[in-house]
Amino acid sequence: MRIGRVSCGLVFALLACVGQAGGDEGSGPRDTPPPQATASPGLTLADLEAIASESNPTLQQAAMAIQAARGRCLQAGLYPNPEFNYIGDEIGNDGTQGLQGAGFTQEIVTANKRQLSAATASYEVEEARCGWESQRMRILNDVRVGYYLVLLAQKTLAISEQLVRIGDEGLQTTEKLRTAKAVSLTDVLQARIEAQTARLSLNQAENRHRAAWRQLATVLGRPNLEPSPLAGDVDADLPDLNWDNVLQRVLTHSPELAGALAGVERARSNVALQCASRRPNISIAAAAKYDTGSYDSVADLGLVVPLPLFDRNQGNILAAQAELIAAENEVQRVGLDLQNRLAVAFEQYANARRQVETYLARILPDAKQSLDLVNAGYRAGEFDYLQVLTAQRTYFSVTLDYLQSLEQLRASAVELEGMLLRDSLTAGP
Repeated sequence: MRIGRVSCGLVFALLACVGQAGGDEGSGPRDTPPPQATASPGLTLADLEAIASESNPTLQQAAMAIQAARGRCLQAGLYPNPEFNYIGDEIGNDGTQGLQGAGFTQEIVTANKRQLSAATASYEVEEARCGWESQRMRILNDVRVGYYLVLLAQKTLAISEQLVRIGDEGLQTTEKLRTAKAVSLTDVLQARIEAQTARLSLNQAENRHRAAWRQLATVLGRPNLEPSPLAGDVDADLPDLNWDNVLQRVLTHSPELAGALAGVERARSNVALQCASRRPNISIAAAAKYDTGSYDSVADLGLVVPLPLFDRNQGNILAAQAELIAAENEVQRVGLDLQNRLAVAFEQYANARRQVETYLARILPDAKQSLDLVNAGYRAGEFDYLQVLTAQRTYFSVTLDYLQSLEQLRASAVELEGMLLRDSLTAGP
């Protein structure tokens, strides 16, 4: 998202004594630099982050993914239930009810497969935790970018409102000067054009602020939240980032990379589980029966041991080994993808940082000095009215270009500091 540029150059409060009959041709427009937006009391960034943490539905989805993984982990470690068996044998023999009884059958899990299954599922829980952390950072980054966009939109709106006021004052003053034959019709027409252009720019700034707030509200999970002032200064505490430090931090703390590493451990544990599954489980049965013909009580014991002659789980072992190799390569892929995305984001940050520094150190001061010199020259009769307009238009245009660079700086810095994670509503958990 970009801040729309507004056509500037309407800083006219010309001739303080112009209301007097005849005017004063020796007077010139007074200097009116772009207004400095003051931080109004309102919602802070911490307030917005708290709202998003509570209301954004994707964070709850990610939390439920953890809960589901925990449920699967619990289920994987449970022992098989015993089976109850009713036994009726030799019914009708010699006119009797035969053997009547009951028994139980229990499957015995061998080769530590239950523990291996639970361990494999536990890594799924860790992957889900990494997914939750990734989603949390996506949400926070989207909130931070939205916060800065609304602040910049507030600032642009304040400038546009000032331009409309100044443009109207300039037009009125120019018309009075025209009546006093102090300026030409061309000056009046130019002032009229600038005043109308300022109103169009104000409309664009209002729409931009409205859209920025609506986008922020949707990320917060409160789409009906009414616009309110945000507290903060978008110019304060500009980030100063270093490539090596950012790269090291991303490769060390990225939840995406942590999730890929957990996937490797899950795949490795699954290989061990599938290898252990070559040894079949055995079943033990016990039963007690009553012979209704001889009135004797008898007991049965049974043992079932599958013979792994054909199925030695070889297919699942091959699949698990392939999945392990794929998971190991996934770690490498994620690391390369992070560095690729980091290169793009850092280029945007470096360009924006240089632009912001240049605007603050040179361009804005030079534009202001040029405006002052032209105003002074106008008062001395060295420049005409259109030259004053040009200098003023340049100064305000430069100011808004600075805000545009500041927007790019903030957005790219948030992405770099937030592990390159954005688009929380699109990506989902």
